Amino acid sequence: PAEVLGPGGETELADSVSSCRVLVVGAGGIGCELLKNLVLTGFKNIEVIDLDTIDVSNLNRQFLFQKKHVGKSKAQVAKESVLQFCPEANITAYHDSIMNPDYNVEFFKNFMLVMNALDNRAARNHVNRMCLAANIPLIESGTAGYLGQVTVIKKGLTECYECQPKPTQKTFPGCTIRNTPSEPIHCIVWAKYLYNQLFGEEDADQEVSPDTADPEASWDPAQTAARAGASNQDGDIKRVSTKDWARSTGYDPVKIFNKLFKDDIMYLLTMDKLWKKRKAPQPLDWAVVQEMAYIQEEVSGQGLRDQQVLGVKGYAQLFCNSVETLRSQLAEKGEGAQLVWDKDDPPAMDFVTAAANLRMHVFSMNMKSRFDVKSMAGNIIPAIATTNAVIAGLIVLEALKILSGDLEQCRTVFLNKQPNPRKKLLVPCALDPPNTNCYVCASKPEVTVKLNVHKTLVQSLQDKILKEKFGMVAPDVQIEDGKGTILISSEEGETDANNSKCLSEFGIRNGSRLQVDDFLQDYTLLVNLLHCEDLEKDVEFEVVGDAPDKAPPAPNVPEEDKNIANGNQDSALPSTSSKVPIEKDDVLIVDSDEEPSSSTMEAAVEMGGVKRKLEDVETGGAGSKRKRLFELPINDDDIIALD
Repeated sequence: PAEVLGPGGETELADSVSSCRVLVVGAGGIGCELLKNLVLTGFKNIEVIDLDTIDVSNLNRQFLFQKKHVGKSKAQVAKESVLQFCPEANITAYHDSIMNPDYNVEFFKNFMLVMNALDNRAARNHVNRMCLAANIPLIESGTAGYLGQVTVIKKGLTECYECQPKPTQKTFPGCTIRNTPSEPIHCIVWAKYLYNQLFGEEDADQEVSPDTADPEASWDPAQTAARAGASNQDGDIKRVSTKDWARSTGYDPVKIFNKLFKDDIMYLLTMDKLWKKRKAPQPLDWAVVQEMAYIQEEVSGQGLRDQQVLGVKGYAQLFCNSVETLRSQLAEKGEGAQLVWDKDDPPAMDFVTAAANLRMHVFSMNMKSRFDVKSMAGNIIPAIATTNAVIAGLIVLEALKILSGDLEQCRTVFLNKQPNPRKKLLVPCALDPPNTNCYVCASKPEVTVKLNVHKTLVQSLQDKILKEKFGMVAPDVQIEDGKGTILISSEEGETDANNSKCLSEFGIRNGSRLQVDDFLQDYTLLVNLLHCEDLEKDVEFEVVGDAPDKAPPAPNVPEEDKNIANGNQDSALPSTSSKVPIEKDDVLIVDSDEEPSSSTMEAAVEMGGVKRKLEDVETGGAGSKRKRLFELPINDDDIIALD
């Protein structure tokens, strides 16, 4: 900063640092390091917000917390801890969600600078919009293992967080999960669904029984008798829900085992067309399994318990024990209670590990250790404390540039896993200008959506399109029909009667336009509707045109290509065939082809890049190329949601 400021600039900067008011969003892995850095740098007026409480698993890297703090507010404890570094600092802590309407545009205007240390895309989108509305600079950041990034967002000068498309979360067809799993991840997703169906909140979209409507099966009606007889002992999957049936057995682990791994598999075998070109599953019977020899395979050396692969008999016993434990937990909670799956809850993790491995065995896959299953079930990329520390330091350096009035000196900086050919771990890139097609920061945001006006409900428009797809919190929708018809109101109860009606009932047709406002975000979006009768199966709508809606398709990557998780190939990737990371919590990553790094360039291949010229930050010359669309998850809480 001294070089930027010139003689005497240091004093002005010090004054700005001590007087300015800054907001830190998130007090986890990056947030703890950032708060410590801010007070030690001389920042005196800091507000921090985080809705989370401290967990034991946070203590290996979130050094403002100690064991005695477990269960307490992250924001509050972080405040108390950093005040020990600088007692005269004025710190306000909020144990709350940044998406709470209390934190409106006026709230954001109180700050000179906002710094994100978040772990989910929804909150990032929201803070991005609030900073745009308040015209406040935002410093965005993220880490994943040894990789990290910091970038600066300023309305009108740089790309906003939503200017570039993000790869959508990977999902799996229901018939693959229920009928024809081909990879361990399919079995793990099935086991998590099973946990919810038995002990948690039932969801029709997470059914685990054989899918009778599988289009690939094309059953002959003459086979009805065979199908009906395949699963008629421990509960007919067509008549009762999985939970009701399990409850009727008293959660008998042996009966549940035989239904899942014998009867349901026999039922699948009657769908013979499924097995013409793939290996048929082999049913497992509890009594037969008990006659097997107990086999325990050790993955490495002495083998930590979590890294051992048990034999079929071992997993059958683990399944039985975990069902009994979870049954007791459910009973203790009382009638109508539900359990919530948590990767850090041993019985829940035991259940998913056992059920997934037994299904892998049935479908002739190599079984996985508890460690591997946990990695895939939570899709964990281990957090590295030093990565968080480096990124937090870079955030402060970018903050100092902003406070010096030198936004043009700000950079997107990447922390790579290995030195690039220039022997650098930190690679700076010039900030990009706004994307003129961005439906968030363009001067008049506009987007076109293709849907069937006779089938799409107002509720779906609100929840799936406006809230989920376009990141709004409380949208108001007015039809541009010359009458100003209000279709959706953010005022509770005002338009609830519309929710179950189709769009066409309000005169909406091909070419209709909707004016959508979110007053909390101070955000207005014009939505053009195109009526379409022939959308793909299970597709309710499509965003079309130039809006940054779709990320480029990811090419297949050779099996030996590494991913950004530590050590295990399967641990962070949902699909060994596509090698595309599942990422819900992410930041946009860009890298310079002029300075390739093995880790970031590998990831660049995974996500598929679009190259274009930009200023070479280091040489000042033109002609270096920049790849974009490497999605790097923020690793505050170590988890990238899988499903």
